Amino acid sequence: MFNQTAYKKLTFASACQIMRWYFHPMGFEAHMDKPNSMVARLFERASGKTLLVIACIPCAALMSALDVQLIIDAVENDMEASWERACQSG
Repeated sequence: MFNQTAYKKLTFASACQIMRWYFHPMGFEAHMDKPNSMVARLFERASGKTLLVIACIPCAALMSALDVQLIIDAVENDMEASWERACQSG
C-alpha cells in the first residue's frame, strides 16, 4: 500500500488524511497531544458516536509511510481487542 512513498516524509496532516481514507467509511480524527504522541478517535460518521479512542500513540510532525502503517496497525489491534472485550462481556 505504501511502497511508492516508503522514503517520503509525510506531514502529520498528510498522515492523518491517509488514515482517514484507510478507515473510511468510519470517521477518523487525530491530534498531537505532545510533540511525539497523538490521540486518535474512530467514530460513526452518521451519528458521530465514538467507537474507539486511543491515546499515547507514538508519532512525529514528519513521518514515513512505515510510521503511518504502524499507527494503522496499532489502531486495528486496539479495535480488535475492544471488540473481543465487548463480545466477552456481552
